[in-house]
This record gives sequence, structure tokens and C-alpha cells, in this order.
Amino acid sequence: MESVSITIYVADRPYKLNVARTEEERVRKAAGFINEKIKEYGKSYAYNDKQDLLAMAALQFTVAALKYESELEFRDVHLESKLKQIDSLLSEHAV
Repeated sequence: MESVSITIYVADRPYKLNVARTEEERVRKAAGFINEKIKEYGKSYAYNDKQDLLAMAALQFTVAALKYESELEFRDVHLESKLKQIDSLLSEHAV
């Protein structure tokens, strides 16, 4: 897998990273989302430094990731089970 060296900026600080070429766009997009959220929070809340805004953005994105993970678990466990039940019922009544 080919990697590429990039520099991204998060909260106005540069970070040099080596990422897979296939992940470069995703990493840049993620940094952009973080910076946009920091900007939004900076307009809405009083803060001492950007670390406060970065922490709030990290919390929001982590909550969203946990929610997504929970939805995937529901789909994988409960929905798959229900689909198997439906398939079984259909198989029993098939001509």
C-alpha cells in the first residue's frame, strides 16, 4: 500500500502524517470537519483557548461515532435475526 506524507492543520496547528494514498482525502476531510466545528463553537461559546473548542468537537464526534456503532450493532444483531425469521417463514410456506 502506497503512503503519502501530508500536512494537515487542526486548530491552526500543523500535523505531518504519513497516510495511505487511498486515505488522504478522508483524512483531509476529517480535519476540515474538525476545523469547521471548532469555528462554530468559537462563535457560540466563550473559551480560554482553542483546546477547549477542540475538546468539545472531539466529544461531539465521539458521541456521533458511538451512536453509529450502536446502530450498526442493532442492524447486525437484531435485524439479521429478524430477516432470518422472515426467510424461514417464507421458506416454510413456499410452494
